[in-house]
This record gives sequence, C-alpha cells and structure tokens, in this order.
Amino acid sequence: MRVISVGGYTKTGKTSTTTLIISELKKRGYTVSSIKDIHFEAFTMEREGSDSWQHRDAGAEAVIARGLKETFYIRPKKMPLSDMLAMFDTDWVVIEGMKREPLPKIIAAESIEQLEELVDKNTFCITGKISKELKEFKGVPVLDNFEQADEIMKLVEEKVFEVLPLADEECCTECGFSCFDMVGEILAGRMKREDCKTDHKQDIKLYVAGKEITIVPFVQRILKTMVTGFVSNLHGYKEGEIEIKIK
Repeated sequence: MRVISVGGYTKTGKTSTTTLIISELKKRGYTVSSIKDIHFEAFTMEREGSDSWQHRDAGAEAVIARGLKETFYIRPKKMPLSDMLAMFDTDWVVIEGMKREPLPKIIAAESIEQLEELVDKNTFCITGKISKELKEFKGVPVLDNFEQADEIMKLVEEKVFEVLPLADEECCTECGFSCFDMVGEILAGRMKREDCKTDHKQDIKLYVAGKEITIVPFVQRILKTMVTGFVSNLHGYKEGEIEIKIK
C-alpha cells in the first residue's frame, strides 16, 4: 500500500490537491482510500441523541452504524495512523493532513512564510495558491493543480513508495534512521525502501486477535533468544520452527 500526505493550512488549495490525486489515481486503475485529518476540538460525525450515540454514551468501545447506503465505524478516541491503515486494502491511501507523519508529502501553501514553516525533507512537491508566484522552492517543484495536473501525478507515482511500518522511533532505528528521517533519505535517493530492516527481517510473527503486530528487530532478537533458550531445554525438543498460541 502506498500512502501520501497532503499538508498545509486551510484555504490554501489542500483539498483541491487531495481530490485531484484521488480522481487521477482512479483514472489510472488504482484502488484508493482516503483519510481526512480534522483539527477541530468539537468535531464529531455523531448526532447527540441518535441511537448510535446512545450506544457509545452507554460505554461501547466501538459502534458500527449501518444504513442502506453507508456504514460508519465510530470509536470514542483518536486512532493512530497505523490502526487506520490496517482497515484498508487498497493500492493507495491519500491523506489530507497528518503532515508530521513519516510519509512522502505534498504541501499546499499561499505564502513563502508558510513554506518556510512546513516544507521539510519529506516534501517532494508544492501546490496551492503559491503556484501563481513561484515555480520552485529550495529545490522542490511548485506546480499548479489545474494547469500541471499531469506533472503532479508523475511525481506522485515516481516518489511515493510502499508505506514504512510506522514503528516507534524510540525502539526502531535499525536502519540508522527514524521512519520520518528514512522517508527523506528515500526521497533523496540515498536509501531504498527495501533498506528498512523492520519488515524485511520478521523472524518472529506475533498475532493478537488475528491482527499481526509489527515487532522491531531489537525486540525480535530478545524474544527469539528467550523463547528458543527456554524451549530448547524441554524434553522432546527438536530444532525447527516454533509456534506458540496463548488463549
């Protein structure tokens, strides 16, 4: 799955860029999901007093409301990006917002001051109102949504790669970088996507309630040493693949 973020302040052309990418990817035959990150404290998809609202108010951890044409999955908490991505099985996920996540991104802006604040090593393209004034900013191309859509999409398909495992940077720097910094290294051509160590050395597979949990290499080594050390001392042990299930 390839995941891209479109970041920027409101009223800068961010939604126009997001919808452009979604529609153009669909034209190219890809399956696409999207996420809209909303920074509004009082935002809710629920209506107070509705049946589903009463379910949640009664203490349900999650609520699914299914109508004839739509299904809503409602959880009374902010979900991490990794959990949201696990719900999709599409070729692409296009995110409006989440500019601080470890993802290749496009920044929509209307001023140089905004670019100075938002553009970083993970930005491979700039769009929005600023495209009427600039053609390039610190080596990053500035393109117009309406006049240069093909050029934007060429960059999207060239630059955006299979999403990294989004491991906690405090416990996974096996490749020498955090996931955020790794994105920048890949975009700059100094590293490749396959240089990520976490999801290419999964000697240990951990599943909880049927969902695979990513384990960083350092933790894998600890678990492997502990489990094999213990099991190898049991009567009847033979060297080979070990499987443990806890119910």
